[in-house]
Amino acid sequence: MAGWNFAEVWDAVAREAGDRVAIVCGATTRTFAEFEDHAARLASHLARAGVSAGDKIAIDLLNRVEYLETFYAALKLGAVPVNVNFRYGTEETRYLLADANARAVVTEDRFAATVHAAVALLPDAPLVLELGSTYEAALTGERGKLAHRPDGDDLIFLYTGGTTGMPKGVMWRNDDLYVALWQMGRPGTEPPDPLLTVRAGKRAATTLPACPLMHGTGLFITLSTLAGGGTVVLIDEMGLDPDRIWSEIDRNEVAVLTIVGDAFAIPLLRALDEAAPERWSLATLRAITSSGVTWSPEVKRNLLTHLPAITLLDSLGASEGLMSRSASTAADSEIKAARFAVNDRVRVLSDDGREVEPGSDEVGMVGVGGRIPLGYYNDPEKTAKTFRTVNGVRYSIPGDHATVDADGTIRLLGRGSATVNTGGEKVYPEEVELVLRRHDAVDDCVVIGLPDPRFGEMVVAMVVTRVSIDERSLRDHCKTEGLSGYKVPKRVVVIPDMQRAPNGKANYQLLRSLAADRLEVQT
Repeated sequence: MAGWNFAEVWDAVAREAGDRVAIVCGATTRTFAEFEDHAARLASHLARAGVSAGDKIAIDLLNRVEYLETFYAALKLGAVPVNVNFRYGTEETRYLLADANARAVVTEDRFAATVHAAVALLPDAPLVLELGSTYEAALTGERGKLAHRPDGDDLIFLYTGGTTGMPKGVMWRNDDLYVALWQMGRPGTEPPDPLLTVRAGKRAATTLPACPLMHGTGLFITLSTLAGGGTVVLIDEMGLDPDRIWSEIDRNEVAVLTIVGDAFAIPLLRALDEAAPERWSLATLRAITSSGVTWSPEVKRNLLTHLPAITLLDSLGASEGLMSRSASTAADSEIKAARFAVNDRVRVLSDDGREVEPGSDEVGMVGVGGRIPLGYYNDPEKTAKTFRTVNGVRYSIPGDHATVDADGTIRLLGRGSATVNTGGEKVYPEEVELVLRRHDAVDDCVVIGLPDPRFGEMVVAMVVTRVSIDERSLRDHCKTEGLSGYKVPKRVVVIPDMQRAPNGKANYQLLRSLAADRLEVQT
């Protein structure tokens, strides 16, 4: 194999252990043999329609078996799978399809009208396959011999959420992503031959990604699980249904649940709090993993009260690069916010390219080396800004500010795009949000900056509360917790719903607009 390719690995599993279950979605099940056959038939259909190696195939679907079949089919062709946010409107979808130069789109009924409206605006309309009609017809066709053999250099596109601008297509080589996913939990080691592990009867743990496959957190754990010959359990509905998630874990003997911080953890915890003790066994669950947004210590602690045998894993990473993990268990003397350490691949770098000195309190940005993406598609300027060579080493630097403690521990401060500059002082939202989350009344919070005539920007906290509470009480809480005066929110705005994206991330543009309207601030 010329470098690792997910399609060739899955082909190998299908040959050696075709009767293993690859995907479960409600009443639908795919063994690895069925998974491979469907992907091959779809790939043959797309090839006959003129799709070839290097072409882009956009996927606008919920978490369902057809998402992964389309992804697999694209890789068999040497084409590039492209994720589409199913919440996008016509213009956003048009932009993404145009930016990716999509040659085909696979979608479903609830998104089809938006896709067709977007495609109608493109000068070179891509082929559209819809579930329930043209997609099923494609699977009835014959398997053909494909001209391309999957290769490690074949690309996977992962478009970022676009909450602070238009989405950007992160370009991953199959080989780099495969190795990076393996090394995420096994630093310094190389992936084993999948044929040997399958023949030895080994398989990855059964996983349920509660977050969408259209975002990196859900997709990455899914690719990793399938590459290890394990089973992925999907829930093909919009929104988060905690009861359904816990029930699917029991029904399918799930070992690993993947979420996105408190946005997912709090509703899941509430369901456990309100359920009868015997409602769910959850005896097979061994770990809950999270990536992307804050997962507060209080929520972790309460989850471990219900599930004392599991491990909670925080992953440090982004679409632009995978870094490391931090674990919490019920045996820990104290549950803290996720902490990560400087290592051979992960550094905190200053603006002028120096490594930040441990214990210096200097603020730098987290950079990850090793297996990282090639850059952003069609955007050399942003590629040069994010993917930089420092002292001969190429790093991905997505924008996470951090300091380094004397013991080498990285203290994350938040994304630079969300930093608030008030009176010349930088306030990193994550630090303030962690303090606010320690208040019993706060369910969710996001800290933003709004224009201030005296200080340039003022710190504003947008909060969702479970009980009524006044602004002064939350500000006093921040002071009592030892937050510096300039970091204490000048205003607190209570809203009924944070309206987070399906990947759990906040829409800062929307929240700033809501806060400005409520506080009558000109932006």
